[in-house]
Order: sequence, then structure tokens, then C-alpha cells
Amino acid sequence: MRAYLDFEKPVAELEAKIAELHALAAKDGAAAIGDEIGKLEGKAENALRELYQNLTPWQKTQVARHPERPHCLDYIEDLITEFTPIAGDRVFGEDAAVVAGFGRFRGQPVCVIGQEKGSDTESRLRHNFGMARPEGYRKAQRVMELADRFGLPVITLVDTAGAYPGIGAEERGQAEAIARSTDACLALGVPNVAVILGEGGSGGAIAIATANRVLMLEHAIYSVISPEAAASILWRDSQRAQEAATTMKITAQDLMRMNVIDVIVSEPIGGAHRAPKQAIESVGAAIDRALGDLAGMPEEALRHARAEKFLAIGRKL
Repeated sequence: MRAYLDFEKPVAELEAKIAELHALAAKDGAAAIGDEIGKLEGKAENALRELYQNLTPWQKTQVARHPERPHCLDYIEDLITEFTPIAGDRVFGEDAAVVAGFGRFRGQPVCVIGQEKGSDTESRLRHNFGMARPEGYRKAQRVMELADRFGLPVITLVDTAGAYPGIGAEERGQAEAIARSTDACLALGVPNVAVILGEGGSGGAIAIATANRVLMLEHAIYSVISPEAAASILWRDSQRAQEAATTMKITAQDLMRMNVIDVIVSEPIGGAHRAPKQAIESVGAAIDRALGDLAGMPEEALRHARAEKFLAIGRKL
């Protein structure tokens, strides 16, 4: 059964009625019911299209967090062949919140690093809801250095509310690990492409998203802090998260205007969670174009262009 967001109530009611009529038609086989189903399906599609063309930043935040939205491992399964994961940071241990390894993207050997939130209770706990600890970022750094050594492009799939804020993570050097992972991105002599799949939260995202090309799904969000946390800090009231989301300019459309990202990847009508395969295919095509644009660039040119890209954000803002 599909999980509906609060603002999708009009569509939910129409689709519930359609489901009832389908069940009735299967029992009675009435042609008149089939006509009515067709009319309602058209009405539901139009309502969904209109709704998703006018989403507020807070509604986009809800869509970005939808539990049925495809996650990192879904993209790897469909886009990467012969994927071989790498475990551990060779310092402390393994962090399942960060998935990293090597495989082939459309026949080309690549390095893939992503944050996995999990799709059910068990996997969410195992992957710590996509919130990486220091060992996750050190694993990312380790794998990026391997990719650089062997001349493999790096694809990063970003989907995290932020780095894990626990005491143990801080004791093991969370800030330092994020900084070193960011530095490893900047030092790469190979092309790197980052994709914001859902949430791009704070340093937890930028640690693997400091790329030559930053792609972002149409209804994803990318920000220095969550709307709830921003509201708590600014107004001492987390209930003002909706206001914070609007003020912070966290949507792909806002970030494109500010040159923080390079490409907006269109989502199916109703969001990526309604048609995961279609969304994954669109992301694959966008990554392919981005890697094609970067192919053949010398190492120093890649490093210089990447550094200038992020320095320019500060200059323009």
C-alpha cells in the first residue's frame, strides 16, 4: 500500500476510489465501471501533476524524505554492474551508512560512494539511517584515493540528514574526518560527479559532494542544516520548520539559481517514489552526460575547475 504525504490527500482519495472500482470491475466486469475508472484516473493524474508543479519548499522536504524514495543501493543495483564493495577504514571499523566500492557504469570502470538510509526497520538500523560516523568518511577517503591511483572516475550518491552527531562519533574525530573527506574530493585528479538523491544535509553531504559536477533530483533538498534544527536555533521553536525551509532556499530550483548545483534531474510526476525505475534511469542518463563532459580533461584542469567552482559560490553569494 502506497504511503501518502499530508498534502497528497486529494490524490489519495481519488486513488482509493479508483482501487475500489477496480475491485468491483474485477468482480462484475461492468463496462460502465471501466469508463468511470478511466475518468477518475485522468483526474487523479491531473491533480498529481498540478500538485507537484507547485510544491512549497517544506513539501519538497517531505518528498525528499519519503520512505519509498529509491536509495543509494537501488541506484547501484540498477546502474552499476560488477559492483564490489569495500569495507572498513583501516583505522577503527566499518560503517554501513556509507557504501563504497568499484564497478562498471555503462561499461566504464568507476568508483561509487553513497549514503544508504535503508528501506525497512532492520536495514535502517543497520545503515544508521544514512548518518555516517567518522569511519564512514575515512572509508570514503580511502576509496577515493584508490580511484585516483587507478584513474577511475568517482560517482557519489548523496542522501543523508547529516553526519551522525553522537558522542562516540565526536570522540573519534567526526569534524576532522569530514574535512579530510572533503579535501580528498578536491584533490582528485579524476572526474567526480555527485548526485543529491534525497536529503543533502550539512557537512555529512559536502564530505562526498565536493565534485566537478553536482546533480540534484528535482524534489531533493540540499542545506547546511535541517529545517527543524534551523528553526530551533533561530526561533527556539522547531514547529517553525516550514518557515525555515522557505527562508533557507534548500530546493534544487533555488540552488540552481545560486549556482550551487549544476543540473536538475527531472523526477516522474508524483516524485521518484512513484516510479523508481524511471527516476533511476534519468539519473543514469544525467551522470553519463556529466562524465562525458569531463572526459579527457587533464588532472590539474579537473582540480582547478573543481576548486574554482566552489570558491565562486562564496564570491557570488
